[in-house]
Amino acid sequence: MAQEKSFRDVEVRLSEIGIRKISVKDLWQALKEGFDDFNAKPSFVAFLIVVYPLFALLLTLFLVGENLLHLAFPMVAGFTFLGPVVSVGLFEMSRRRERGLDLSWRSAFDFVHSSSFAPILALSLAMMLLYVAWLFAAQFIYFGLFGAVPPDSISDFVTQVLTTRRGGALIFYGTVLGFLFAVAALAISVVAFPLALDKPVTAITAVCTSIKAVASNTLVMAVWGLIVVVLLAAGSILFLIGLAAVLPILGHATWHLYRKLVEP
Repeated sequence: MAQEKSFRDVEVRLSEIGIRKISVKDLWQALKEGFDDFNAKPSFVAFLIVVYPLFALLLTLFLVGENLLHLAFPMVAGFTFLGPVVSVGLFEMSRRRERGLDLSWRSAFDFVHSSSFAPILALSLAMMLLYVAWLFAAQFIYFGLFGAVPPDSISDFVTQVLTTRRGGALIFYGTVLGFLFAVAALAISVVAFPLALDKPVTAITAVCTSIKAVASNTLVMAVWGLIVVVLLAAGSILFLIGLAAVLPILGHATWHLYRKLVEP
């Protein structure tokens, strides 16, 4: 342990971090390894505790007076931007499991006492800012098409979106904008969070490495992004209960994807 701590005190520079080329087969292997980690330390309850309060908060915002129906989908979709933030504990569990260390939930957050905490905090703030920017952009598009008056009811909103030209434009521009934000979130975070947890790097080095890894494996990482979207959509079908399994599996799998992308 002393040797590990002394090693982690030596800052790693961007030029010292090698990026591998991976294939789609590596993605399926990462998912399998993530599922194995989930089975070794199930976290259904932990993620139910996290997921449901978030959506309860969303529902509360609708009920307290301010009409946010036009932001309902952007708010839910944008939660994926925060996935890496809430998955840090899962990355640490996978890291500890591959080293044969203690797998208690308390130990999963020991990183707050290490040099990893500052870059992880900075990365978390960056992802939260990206989420807020996405909501502002979505609202800007809606107000630009429909004006500053929010819809009166759910049925009115659905009718406007599905039966008018402005609704079609909203779907088109929202999809394009959402895609750009999703690409940015993937490029910034997919390697950055695990790297910041695993090695003594700055937040900037972690982000640059993540972007470099995605750029070096563009098509494969596009497939990974599609896999994430499909699994999250599937997990959301049964009143979000499926997310209690999908989210931790994806979190563990992301750690193993990082291991395949970044050279030791």
